Amino acid sequence: MRIVSYNVRYFGHGLKGLASTAASKSRIAEALSALDPLPDLVALQEVETKSLRSRLAVRDAHPAENQLEGFLRHLGNDFKRLGRVMPYRAWYFPAHVYRLGPIKLYTTGLAMLVNSQRLEVISDNGHRPHAITHHRSESLKQVKQTRIAAHLRLEDLQGRRFHLFNTHLSLPTPWAKEFWAQPQKMGFGTNQLAEARAVAQYAQVTAKHEPYLVVGDFNTAPATPVYRYLTEDAKLRGAQEQLKQIDLERPDAFATAGFMRLRMHLDHVFASGDLGFIDLKDTHTFGDRSGPFSGLSDHVPLIATFELG
Repeated sequence: MRIVSYNVRYFGHGLKGLASTAASKSRIAEALSALDPLPDLVALQEVETKSLRSRLAVRDAHPAENQLEGFLRHLGNDFKRLGRVMPYRAWYFPAHVYRLGPIKLYTTGLAMLVNSQRLEVISDNGHRPHAITHHRSESLKQVKQTRIAAHLRLEDLQGRRFHLFNTHLSLPTPWAKEFWAQPQKMGFGTNQLAEARAVAQYAQVTAKHEPYLVVGDFNTAPATPVYRYLTEDAKLRGAQEQLKQIDLERPDAFATAGFMRLRMHLDHVFASGDLGFIDLKDTHTFGDRSGPFSGLSDHVPLIATFELG
């Protein structure tokens, strides 16, 4: 099976994240539908519902359409153009809402797409995503963006069951003294470590004896305390490390995100011991213009083929 994990920046990269655009949805949908083979699972980070930001610059949106529905409409159009059946169903996992009175300025959340021709969803936590936010103090709790772990329990055509967990960890907090003592930041935050523990423990308790994947934007570089907790203490295996796409001795050599001239490795695909990674075809470093997703977000997707057993 094949999975894509991708931070789509609210489909607003064309306007530097200020507002979502139809063109961004269309181009990402086109790149996704062109993958060969098609992914069985797509885990998206930074997806909105309805808000001022999600609709301000979108001219073709239907009045009742939320951001994920708009993206699925573009994806469906691409499959229709290719003469193929649209195979995906989607699940949305709300995280946070920023309001000005009754007006939703912008919202945050995660989404997952499942190829229904290959997999069946047994259960999900979309009605109540698992909260993982680390609150350093009660005074900041109201302004801190909520972080969650989204979950799907899946079954393949052979009746084998496994789990997918999708997440987006916080940035390292500047309110901890360790933030200023450490020159490198991403993956060294005490709050990030607490959230990584929350995700890993939730996955272990929920999956029980069944295999699982944990994917997303971890805001964490390889070989950092957060990465080492996930791969050593939580006993997860990173696809890029296992397949030698990255070297922990050179953690900055492969970038999955960028800001101006800054390049960072923030995104990961992890698996429990009962899942094996086969390849990372179509995964390109950020800034590689030959990749099909080049210029569509401030992140690039990680695309991994895996097998059960």
